[in-house]
Amino acid sequence: MNDRRESEPMKNRTTVERKSDRELVVTRTFDAPARIVFEAWTTPNLFMRWWVPKSMGMVLRSCDMDVRTGGSYRLVFGHDDANSDAFFGKYIEVIPNARIVWTNDEGGDVGSVTTVTFEEKEGKTLLVLRELYPSKEALDAAGTGAADAMGEQFAQLDELLVTLGASAGRS
Repeated sequence: MNDRRESEPMKNRTTVERKSDRELVVTRTFDAPARIVFEAWTTPNLFMRWWVPKSMGMVLRSCDMDVRTGGSYRLVFGHDDANSDAFFGKYIEVIPNARIVWTNDEGGDVGSVTTVTFEEKEGKTLLVLRELYPSKEALDAAGTGAADAMGEQFAQLDELLVTLGASAGRS
C-alpha cells in the first residue's frame, strides 16, 4: 500500500504517502536551516502563527507546549470558546534541531504517535513527519484530511520562515 499525493505546484512540495496500513508520511523541504524550522515547531508564539490552515476559518486559541522529553502539550482550536477542540499529548523524545516525537492522546484509547525529523542540507531542511496509528482502522478513521491540510500549513510555515530568516539576519 503506497498511496502518494503531492500538493501545491511550487518547488518545495508537500508530499503525503500512506506507507502501510498504519503509517502516513508527509515530507517537505524548507528554505531555512534546521534550527529555525525547529524553533517554529517548538516556540508557542511562532507555532500559533502557522499551524492552523487559514482556509479553515479557525484559530489556534491556546498553545501550551513544554517541548522536552517527558513534557506535554495542549492545543485548543476553534472558531470561538463554545466551538473548540483540544488536542494534547506527551513528548516522548526531543532532540534539538533534529527530532520531535509525541503522542496524540485526545482519542481516549491508544492514539497515534507523531515523529518529525529535521535534516539540514546546504542551508535547507528536509522535514519528514510520520504518523503511526495503533491500527489500520484508526488510520482509516483519521482519513487524510489533516495530512492534506499540511500543504497549506507548510506554505504558511514557509512565509513565517522568511520573516524569521530576515530577522535572524538583522541580529
